[in-house]
Amino acid sequence: MIVVFGSINIDLVARVPDLPRAGETVLGPDYQMVPGGKGANQALAARRAGAEVALVGAVGRDAFAETALSALAAAGVDLSGIARVDAPTGAAFIAVDAGGRNQIVVAAGANAQASAGALDRLAVAGSDLLMLQWEVPEAENLAAARWAKAHQMTVLLNRAPAGPVPAALMALVDIVIVNEHEILALGPGLGLASDEPEAIAREIDRQLGKTAVVTLGAEGAVAWRDGVRCLVPALPVAVVDTTAAGDAFCGAFAAALAAGRGLVSAIEHGTAAGSLACTAFGAQPSLPDAEAIAAAALGIAARDIPLMPT
Repeated sequence: MIVVFGSINIDLVARVPDLPRAGETVLGPDYQMVPGGKGANQALAARRAGAEVALVGAVGRDAFAETALSALAAAGVDLSGIARVDAPTGAAFIAVDAGGRNQIVVAAGANAQASAGALDRLAVAGSDLLMLQWEVPEAENLAAARWAKAHQMTVLLNRAPAGPVPAALMALVDIVIVNEHEILALGPGLGLASDEPEAIAREIDRQLGKTAVVTLGAEGAVAWRDGVRCLVPALPVAVVDTTAAGDAFCGAFAAALAAGRGLVSAIEHGTAAGSLACTAFGAQPSLPDAEAIAAAALGIAARDIPLMPT
């Protein structure tokens, strides 16, 4: 099983001709209201990829809460760890331009009250995985990681939005997943300052003994584990909206690991899901199912660059 501790949002998404600059107003024809939040997106992505998934987090007592949880409930994600709190359900305000690029503002709302204590309600095994992101309180992420290690679980951290990771939490993480921009913000706090994303990933592996996975957008993904480099190309697609591509990668990657696949195969599945997610508008509506991911992963596997030891 995959346990996701993270955020649950409602996304208000507007298509715009160009992303606004500071102080600029840009007009769009309309907007959509769709479920989102990194925790919810990754939970749904993993579930659609075929894994058993439980999500732990918090929503408000408002009308947005049911909408935010609707796709998760329909997919069969275990929501028994979701708390209802006296704060508005988290929200993200997203602009998407004609090239599929996005600009996002997130209001934490109820996510600021997400508690790792709710994890105690779940029955887990040492073979299970915990997935973390950075849209809930840092102290609760640390408590969640400690809970997972007490149950001998594998801990995956997607450090998004970008920023440092405290040493106490990093010590509990087994796999860190970031994009090429996020890893540049992660490195200095670990004493790994560099302007080369892959150089930081290599040192996370070499110095800290953690698997480092870096998503590279249209270039695919690269990972370092035990001194071995793995580069997986992306699936060529016509990009519509990149909003949930990283979450799709994380969910499908975790689902592949939970199914017993190795690192390379897991990255292939994650890259396939992330690529496919770029072909549809909106966060959760764009997350692909297991059949589509498997078919795309086969195409990616045929183009893989061999593992390269250092």
